[in-house]
Amino acid sequence: MWKHISVSRIFDSLAMVLSGPPALAFAPAISLAAYWIGGERALVVVALTLPLVFAAVSTAHKASNREKDGNGLLPLDRFAAQMETLFAENQRTGHEASCMIVELDGFSECLDLHGNAAGNVMADQFRSRVLSVIRSHDIATGLDQGKIAIGLHAAQNLDLEACIQMSGRIQAAVDEPIMLNGTSVYMSCSIGFCLQSTLPDITFAEWIDAANAALAEAQRNGPATIRAFSSETQRRARVRANLRNEFIAALDSGEIRPWFQPQISTDTGHVTGFEALARWEHPQKGVLGPPVFLPFAEQADLMERLGQVMRHHAFAAMRQWNRAGVVVPRIGVNFSSEELRDPALIDRLKWELDQNDLTPDRLTVEILETVFSRRPDDVITRNVISMSKLGCCIDLDDFGTGHASIASIKRFDVSRIKIDRSFVAKADRDASQQQLVSAILTMAERLNVETLAEGVETQGEHALMAQLGCDHVQGFEIGKPMPFEKTLDWMAAHQNKLNGMPKIGRQARP
Repeated sequence: MWKHISVSRIFDSLAMVLSGPPALAFAPAISLAAYWIGGERALVVVALTLPLVFAAVSTAHKASNREKDGNGLLPLDRFAAQMETLFAENQRTGHEASCMIVELDGFSECLDLHGNAAGNVMADQFRSRVLSVIRSHDIATGLDQGKIAIGLHAAQNLDLEACIQMSGRIQAAVDEPIMLNGTSVYMSCSIGFCLQSTLPDITFAEWIDAANAALAEAQRNGPATIRAFSSETQRRARVRANLRNEFIAALDSGEIRPWFQPQISTDTGHVTGFEALARWEHPQKGVLGPPVFLPFAEQADLMERLGQVMRHHAFAAMRQWNRAGVVVPRIGVNFSSEELRDPALIDRLKWELDQNDLTPDRLTVEILETVFSRRPDDVITRNVISMSKLGCCIDLDDFGTGHASIASIKRFDVSRIKIDRSFVAKADRDASQQQLVSAILTMAERLNVETLAEGVETQGEHALMAQLGCDHVQGFEIGKPMPFEKTLDWMAAHQNKLNGMPKIGRQARP
């Protein structure tokens, strides 16, 4: 992609010299040489033509910097050639330059929510706003619909502070709201950049890779963030690369497996199921949670593989609970968007259940609310409805954090709503929280949908959920996620505790 283009480099080097301030230094020498060789007539000719030559080259150079693709961005190959020229020239002169990458935050989610037409409007506005901020002799190209690479040409005052200031001006321009489908939508962007002096002895391809690494670090620290590439960025990138490779190996070695968190009935206190939560039992780093390794799985397109591993271990746990004679009605397994887009998912799921002698009603399919709130996807819709018809329980996870409509709850035949922990936390002490939970429970009752409160961490929250009519609870107050080996002991201890305690659910009310 970043192939060397010698002709372009020669042209760009010549154009860069003749179109900039250094060219003025040659004008007196050229005029004097013309007078010495040809006399006054030659001097007049040179004096008249030299400005025209400089103007023509400058115009051609600026035009090449904006070879129009309809939006003022260079084609990628032309951008690469000019950046290689800039890189080589600065290595010779010792001047400073910078490679900067700007990406819209949450652009893919916007496409899902608003559609491609609105996404095109956002991308056009994004491009025009970025180009309005950078200098006329800087160059830019589109890496993706919502992602732009910028080459900041050499300047006397181009340093870390200047790049941060430029990044701030870009963000301020991008932040202005735009109208989409009659509503104001606010955009933001993350920026990563790498000064050439930070990595003076590398190729251009490594230069832009460094800017990408800085961008990735910015995005990990939240939206609208700016990061410069440094040796520490490089070290962290190597650590993440090593972890990514270890993750791939861990899927095959069995280091990644589910830990199980119990769910109980608020009426009876009995276990109504377990949720299988992915954990990486790293031999050196200890137990790692999903926030550490899920980004690796998504980047490496391993979400389907992770889902298959999780179901394998979860179904094996169900078999062992059955053999031990304990009652676990259901096991909850999370399904990612990537898995739900697989046309062969239903056939594979039937085979996995059959291999483990399990009926579909023993499986709870947990799907994030954001999957339901996105633009309709025929494959996802068909798979979810097919799993429901198969007999699986469909759980709408983290309810209240997205924008799932009542129509989508009915369309996907949702069996149970899982109320997000942000609504449950301190609900026994916060009247507004309690009102929100009550509203969700009332809606669920009208829709004839079961409810489960997540993140129940205190007895007060547990008691309140039961009194308000929530069907099931899950959280640290009930039990923390645990490896399979500890589940049998936990269930035995829970049953012993249950036998000696009064019921706190709706059956206990007068």
